[in-house]
Amino acid sequence: MKKLFVGMIFAASAAFAILSAAPAAAAGLASPDEAKELALKAAGFLRANGPDKAFPAFTAQGNEWHDRDLYVFVYDDTGHAVAHGGNPALVGKSLIDLKDVDGVSFVRAIIAVQDAGWVDYKWKNPVTGTVGLKTSYIVKVDTYRVGVGAYKQ
Repeated sequence: MKKLFVGMIFAASAAFAILSAAPAAAAGLASPDEAKELALKAAGFLRANGPDKAFPAFTAQGNEWHDRDLYVFVYDDTGHAVAHGGNPALVGKSLIDLKDVDGVSFVRAIIAVQDAGWVDYKWKNPVTGTVGLKTSYIVKVDTYRVGVGAYKQ
């Protein structure tokens, strides 16, 4: 009887763990580690191929620069979007004064990154359609900041 009870507790614990992870998996959300990996890959692609090839590739939909809720974006030193896989309509626009719902000037924080680092802000998730806390890994390449963000769960 004791073995049966222990087995039932183990089974219930395992079921709870699986069900707790289900919403994130069902929504197709990527992790911050995956965002960082894609940002580093994109920065390498920009270094190797230059802006003329990289920016259109990052902005185009449905390619290797998009994975679930991950996409590449690039800002120049003045806060202009030069590539944006999440919203191509932003390309060419100055977003320097853009703030999130909490008033965070996140584009200014992004272009302030020297070398590489994380920037947190709130942004609309393209998978869920809701605004959520996003952490973006930013890599400086010449006068550009290449970024990819993941939504914190």
